[in-house]
Amino acid sequence: MNKTLLKAAGQFTPRQSIQTITPLGNGLINDTFLVETASDSFVLQRINAGVFPQPQLVIHNLAKLNRHIRQKPRDSVKLSIPELLLTQAGRPFYQDDEQQVWRSLELIQPAESREQIHIDTEAAQVGFALAHFHRLCSDLPADSLHDTLPGFHITPSYFQRYRQLLAEPLTVEKDPAFLKCEVFIHAHHNRLDVLELAKRRGALPIRVIHGDPKLNNFLFLPGSEQIISLIDLDTVKPGLLHYDIGDCIRSCCRNKQDNSFNLAHCQIILQHYLQEAGDFFTASDYDYLYAAIWLIPFELGLRFFSDYLAGNPYFKVSEPKQNLVRALGQFTFCESIHNQQESLFSCIQALKNSYRVKT
Repeated sequence: MNKTLLKAAGQFTPRQSIQTITPLGNGLINDTFLVETASDSFVLQRINAGVFPQPQLVIHNLAKLNRHIRQKPRDSVKLSIPELLLTQAGRPFYQDDEQQVWRSLELIQPAESREQIHIDTEAAQVGFALAHFHRLCSDLPADSLHDTLPGFHITPSYFQRYRQLLAEPLTVEKDPAFLKCEVFIHAHHNRLDVLELAKRRGALPIRVIHGDPKLNNFLFLPGSEQIISLIDLDTVKPGLLHYDIGDCIRSCCRNKQDNSFNLAHCQIILQHYLQEAGDFFTASDYDYLYAAIWLIPFELGLRFFSDYLAGNPYFKVSEPKQNLVRALGQFTFCESIHNQQESLFSCIQALKNSYRVKT
């Protein structure tokens, strides 16, 4: 057993009780492990300081979220939010000899993650669960949390970084895939500030967001379509709800075989999101739904392509061109969303007309 892992896990439980430590999940940022002991199991994570330069702020936000939700009436909380566990010394994290920050989380079980939506009831649960999380956080002041990822989801900033990378000597080949990405980005670069402009005008307020509500961060009760938890809370921070909605739909409504947009699943997610959202979702919020659904996958494609240009320092890869392939997949998905925009606009308008909208 890796000595570093064993020492880190031993901060949260007596070392002699540890039986196994195994990798957990397929996240692209942090290193995550399942620690099994003689009497219990928990999640151990090494926070990626290259992504989160101040890991202690990530810990602070999660502790704040835990306290906030614990104060709510138990019957009003429909999701289990993993509790931050303390070290044996009573601290919320452990810093090793190399200054790496480790934290431990409650293991939600029995539970399972899923990589693809197969039936409509799963999509309905995703929409409900994301809105329920937003509802739980709607009375948590956004300014009480740290911005642990400054610039996260600020698409114009990602575009500026991309332009800087293009201006530097390239270390990759300008092959057909490279050129296809370059052409697609150039064709749409004037659409990238839509959410930031709305934020500056006050049309979209800053709220507490999850920050990474991809499908496999929703935990299902095994053998059912019921979602019981929303995990991977490193990116909980102040932001726009539209970042979460766009990212959730990107993850749940992309047909992986051909990168096409599953409009039917999107409609179901939006319907059940808005049923649960109620009056914290305003008329102006509706107006930017389509923009978010198209923009967030574009932004991710831009980030994948930029990471490829930079030598893949951010997203984990198993081969050098993996981020290029990922970028092409997101841009193809954007094209499919665009090709179905009239139907999506009609869906959003119908939902806006169906639900009580706060002005």
